[in-house]
Amino acid sequence: MRSIRPLLVIAALTLTAYLAPLRSAARQQDTHKPAAAAQDGITTEEDVLYGEVRGQKLLLDIYRLDVNRPTETKGYRPAVLYIHGGGWSGGDKHAYKGLARLLAKAGYVCFWANYRLVTKDGNKYPAQIDDAQRAVRWIRANGAKYFVDPKRIGAIGDSAGGHLVALLGTRETRNNSDARLSSYSSKVTCVVDLYGPSDFTQGANLVSPLAASIVINFMGKKPEEAPDLYKDASPVSWVSSSDAPFLIFHGTEDTLVPMDQSQRLYDALKKAGVEADLVKMENDGHGFQKKENQDRFVRETLAFFNRRLMKQP
Repeated sequence: MRSIRPLLVIAALTLTAYLAPLRSAARQQDTHKPAAAAQDGITTEEDVLYGEVRGQKLLLDIYRLDVNRPTETKGYRPAVLYIHGGGWSGGDKHAYKGLARLLAKAGYVCFWANYRLVTKDGNKYPAQIDDAQRAVRWIRANGAKYFVDPKRIGAIGDSAGGHLVALLGTRETRNNSDARLSSYSSKVTCVVDLYGPSDFTQGANLVSPLAASIVINFMGKKPEEAPDLYKDASPVSWVSSSDAPFLIFHGTEDTLVPMDQSQRLYDALKKAGVEADLVKMENDGHGFQKKENQDRFVRETLAFFNRRLMKQP
């Protein structure tokens, strides 16, 4: 059996190099003011404030068909919320912008959101799920402004973002202390989960050294120090028959988040009677490098959202 240690070292170096400029960009973006721009019939509004926690602004970008188009007056539209990956400590809402524009052209109002990133000393779990749930409730509270049907909100996320959207599909609001949003549900209508971890409990197959260090940084404690916290953060712990339908993608050669993680979530959902599909991307790793897999992801994601969110004629 070939050793995966060289792959883990490469992954660690790549992750470090990738996250550093994104952390800088995240710090700089707080000074931006919302600005709307139209291109190819798509109106884009950047850095819209959806919340603020202890002085830290929570921002999202919005992509939708030009509001001046006649089709905008035909009724409210379904929405898609994207939650980015990056080990909960990096990444940015500008990922998957091409998908946002594709979905907007297909008639969706797209919300691409940032959330509080884990630091060495702060923003540990559950800050990230609180922010993701706030984003869903903010969309519902502001639905009329953006022509969004609050009953039709899908979520998509990759890696750490996949973990967060899995929680959006399986559990209700964790922190409901904001009276302005207290009447709005944070549970989404359907979920597309790209290779997100789903089970942090002891015995789960999440054993690579890099993954373990990322998760400990996310939690702020080791598993043996806080088993209940690790269980609380695990989407599989919250699965019930009332959950949203799931479409899950995972590379068969993923050495950062093992395929077993998506298999566990899929099995739990099916056992509970929830609609779920697990798409195994053959010979691909953490993120899809093969064009055929990229094309399949886009094709099946659009078909899934169309089936679950678009009104039938």
